[in-house]
Amino acid sequence: MKRRNFLCAATMMSARHALAAADTGRGPRILLRPGSYQRGNIGDIAHSLGALRLFELHFPAAEMTLWPRGLSAAARANLEKSFPRLRIVEGELDAKGKPSTPELAAAWAESDLLLHGSAPGFKGATYMPAWRAASSKPYGTFGITEDPVSGFGTGHLAEGGTLAQLHAAIDSLPSGHLSKTTLGLLNGAAFVFCRDTLTQRYFRQQAVKNTVLEFGPDATFALHLRDDDRAGTWLRERSLEDDRFICVIPRLRCTPYAALEGRKPSRIDLAKEAINARTVEADHAMLRDLISKWVRETGLKVLLCPEMTYQIELAKKLVLDRLPDEVKSHVIWRDTDWLPDEAASIYARAATVISFECHSPIIALTVGTPAFYVRQPTDTIKGQMYHDIGASDWIFEVEETRAEDLWSRLKEIHENPVKARARVASLMIGVTASQRHMVDAVRQALALGR
Repeated sequence: MKRRNFLCAATMMSARHALAAADTGRGPRILLRPGSYQRGNIGDIAHSLGALRLFELHFPAAEMTLWPRGLSAAARANLEKSFPRLRIVEGELDAKGKPSTPELAAAWAESDLLLHGSAPGFKGATYMPAWRAASSKPYGTFGITEDPVSGFGTGHLAEGGTLAQLHAAIDSLPSGHLSKTTLGLLNGAAFVFCRDTLTQRYFRQQAVKNTVLEFGPDATFALHLRDDDRAGTWLRERSLEDDRFICVIPRLRCTPYAALEGRKPSRIDLAKEAINARTVEADHAMLRDLISKWVRETGLKVLLCPEMTYQIELAKKLVLDRLPDEVKSHVIWRDTDWLPDEAASIYARAATVISFECHSPIIALTVGTPAFYVRQPTDTIKGQMYHDIGASDWIFEVEETRAEDLWSRLKEIHENPVKARARVASLMIGVTASQRHMVDAVRQALALGR
């Protein structure tokens, strides 16, 4: 009944919004603040692309403004080409919580709602207090993860753990673990969508009382962009045929941000490097073994490709260069970076995507391709979303998985690809319905806030 009442309210709101829009001569204005830096990582770039697509589909009257974090020139060009109506504003908040640029100040003044984008954490504490202080206009979150137990600096599981271990760790946290500032912001939000039910569970445990505290899938699930021409040319030049290759994405357990940012490593960076040194061989030996089984059993090819830029060299050194010669001849190494649209087009033509990274499998699912997420314990609780959408048999814990386990599941897909792709389509029906509901929550918040 609660869900029905919510949707009825969203429907009735449409008439109110039409009247308001007629009075002002414009649609509602939404300021989207991504939660991740949008450079060197196709998953982070895809967050905003997916969110913008949701509004294009389900709320086209909305006027979208993007307030990006670290937007690269290539990502900006991709956004402007894909969403010609989109307004992009740069700037930050100063020490007094005021926008630092005239264009950001104008966006703050003109926007009717502030939307925290899909993200690996609640970043709103840095700017939502200023939004609340400036006006009573609504704000909310779109598919965030808040991991209170894994990661350095938390005082809990510094090296993470399996999702089962993280479930137990969250259950053991005392009340009052969530800061009062964050608690107040979440309770004051018009809606809070968590991209995994572990985050939702943690917030409920910590007395978040928001009436719209729900699971809301990662916005990357709404990515629709393709670059079929570029992808087709790239694949033809390397003799990769549709449905006759798999994609494999490597990853270190801890992203080497110090090296990527060209700075001196901190104590925590050095500790993360030590974790990588201890685990990199075993993790990538599994990928090498799986690739060898695939090539020897099927005679088909493999594409080694990155989700983040540093994985280009990682794929060569830890995987390609250490394969047996008879296997290596069937493996293509992508030696350049790409954007989500080209990646989506290539994943669409692959038989399966197998990844240590979390977002390449999501991109694959959006284009109808079966995908495995091999989760490393340092990769936070966000992997719970695969269970939440019904893909439990396509997520694996790296320390509990052997190459034979991956091959057994991959063989099923290889032998019955039609069934596997039908399974993807079924999963995406549920994801699409959930994401439409997220946009309905925005509609309702605007109706109540105007």
